[in-house]
Amino acid sequence: MYAHVIVDIVHENVAHTFTYLVPEGMDVSPGQRVTVSFGYQKKEGVVVALSEDTDVPEGRIKPISGVLEDYVAILPPLMELAREMAKDNHCPLAETLRLMLPAEMRGGRVRVKEQTVLRLNIPLEKLPEAMAAQGRSQKRKMLLQLLSDGEKHTLASVREEMNDVHAEVQRLEKDQYITVTQEEVLRAPGGSIPENRRAEPELTELQQETLRTLLPALDAGTGSFLLHGVTGSGKTEIFIRMVRSVLSRGKVAIILVPEIALTPQMVDWFRARFGECAAVLHSRLSVGERYDEWRRIRRGDARVVIGARSAVFAPMENLGLIVVDEEHETTYVSDRHPRYDARDVAASRCAREGATLLLSSATPSLLSFYRARQGIYTLLDMPERVLGRPMPQVEVVDMRRELESGNRSIFSRALSGSLNEVLRKGEQAMLLMNHRGYYSFVACRSCGITIKCPSCDVALTYHIGGNPMLHCHYCGHTEPLPTVCPECGSEKIRHFGAGTQQVEAELKRVFPGVRVARMDTDTTSGKDGHAKILEAFREKRADVLVGTQMIAKGLDFPTVTVVGVIAADMTLHFPDYRAGERTFQLLTQVAGRAGRGNSPGHVIIQTYRPEDPIIQASSRQDYRGFFEKELERRRVALYPPFTAMARLLVESQDAKAAEKTCETLYARCQKVLQEDAALGELCLLLHMEQPTLTMLRGRARYHILMKLHVRQETEKLIGAFTEMSRESVPGVDVFFEYNPTTMM
Repeated sequence: MYAHVIVDIVHENVAHTFTYLVPEGMDVSPGQRVTVSFGYQKKEGVVVALSEDTDVPEGRIKPISGVLEDYVAILPPLMELAREMAKDNHCPLAETLRLMLPAEMRGGRVRVKEQTVLRLNIPLEKLPEAMAAQGRSQKRKMLLQLLSDGEKHTLASVREEMNDVHAEVQRLEKDQYITVTQEEVLRAPGGSIPENRRAEPELTELQQETLRTLLPALDAGTGSFLLHGVTGSGKTEIFIRMVRSVLSRGKVAIILVPEIALTPQMVDWFRARFGECAAVLHSRLSVGERYDEWRRIRRGDARVVIGARSAVFAPMENLGLIVVDEEHETTYVSDRHPRYDARDVAASRCAREGATLLLSSATPSLLSFYRARQGIYTLLDMPERVLGRPMPQVEVVDMRRELESGNRSIFSRALSGSLNEVLRKGEQAMLLMNHRGYYSFVACRSCGITIKCPSCDVALTYHIGGNPMLHCHYCGHTEPLPTVCPECGSEKIRHFGAGTQQVEAELKRVFPGVRVARMDTDTTSGKDGHAKILEAFREKRADVLVGTQMIAKGLDFPTVTVVGVIAADMTLHFPDYRAGERTFQLLTQVAGRAGRGNSPGHVIIQTYRPEDPIIQASSRQDYRGFFEKELERRRVALYPPFTAMARLLVESQDAKAAEKTCETLYARCQKVLQEDAALGELCLLLHMEQPTLTMLRGRARYHILMKLHVRQETEKLIGAFTEMSRESVPGVDVFFEYNPTTMM
């Protein structure tokens, strides 16, 4: 028997299978990981096929060295998915196969965790005799008594009760009164499982109606749905009931969430209803936790997986459902090669494995809602909150008028008054400031220069703390605040703008005694950072939660009655055709955090552009009105979904090399379009320039922007551009991005 192996090396020269002999007595299946001789090295690989004959000369065939696991690591549907993604990304299969496995499995970078287990090794009727044989050793007698319950006891738990028992354990094992073994213990993230399962709430008529449409699709094993439900409409309960129905059919489910911040809350909800069969996968787990959770899923112990983007590759058999919560979030798109959109991968898995796809959001992405209009998704509407709770009252405050009246605080009078009322009543509030740090930037009032990062073309942000510093939020560079302008020598160095740190400090100044929790990248960098802050806020150990966009969606705090948006204009004028869509989504989502309990919600949006249509639509929570206007704007301007945007991005530490490479690529792109008239007609725009971020992490950046018609022939053009990006240029990196999440 011969095995056709993809060796775990990502390079075009080895982007094909290699044939190895399966040794006599070795059991190998497609999808199994093996070690093989490759040149003078031992390499890992994946068996993709088996055959009884081969065209390779017998003298050139080496045997497989060993099998890494006694089970198939990559299931057949995931093997097919990896092939599909390799074709779409024009990349080696080895590169997409890596997505199907936790990185910790490669190279043996994590070990199985074991614990020492003690058991009684004699019948209970012989216990008195064994106790008597211990003479005056009270510790050995106590240990025998402890083990007399017939259960296994870990050495760690025994030590908690009896301190050091090393000598006693050795003696009792030698005398064969007890057995001492090593057993694997799985590292379990997310805390303990609730002892009491949470009772199921009574469904509203709207929830029941939605389920009456969704549940038949589980039996059919088909269907792609877009659930458009306002914030607080009970979408999560729909997910839970769908999962319960999936499990009752003997199938399994995957729940995708966009942010690590949402994962602990979702895990808690599902574990409270389903117990240990719920597993979690995301990047903040330790390497051991991620490895153990993956194995628990693979062997079928976990039948519900909750996680971020990469959880879409969870090794589950008999898949029945994939839910993509907050489907509008850009975090579902991977910006690393091989690039993928988890929503598209979920759709591919569901179609291939006979499962139902459910996308859900209060503010669906324009592309998804457009697909629902075209009939690609079945649209489901939930326009009301549960229990008849009203949508929050939204007040738009014109900050220009605040300045004219002499209020120079970052809080408008309306927001200050609402916060006062919240604190008086013992309720809670949330404040969105979508920029971390204390001041947004530092500039010279004499010459106007902004202090920028030496490695990135961005302004440095001023952070206070034990040692106040200027920080770059892209590369992590820090430097002290200058006392004089580095350009003109003036001492008129001033701070401008605001960040989450300043909002926190101002809250404590204006409202003495207020307890503030701050949630941004600075405060959540440690393990379980998100969960600890959210738990403190949920337990009312904080009155106000200040945060960036990570607090804007999915979180459910019944005692939050006021939400304030400090600077609603911040994302409105980004150099991106989706700036309006993202601003609407952010404002609508954060407004939905208010009034989810028994008390009504009040939202204050502070802006210098209250008349802007995006601000007005979000204040009315009017998704359909926003959708119609935005869709028409894109139709006229020929932006997606009516076209596709793409770019070749060039980066290098050598600015001249980056520019020269980009010029060469631009000429080649023009040649491709000129030599094939059909391909030339597909391209509406081809333009070379430096992006908004001209430097990033010490690397100069150029890009070639493209606007393309979406037709069958477009795939050929994408393939040509992708091949260009994969050609090696010394010291220069080139990436092809199709509908990238950012054009900056």
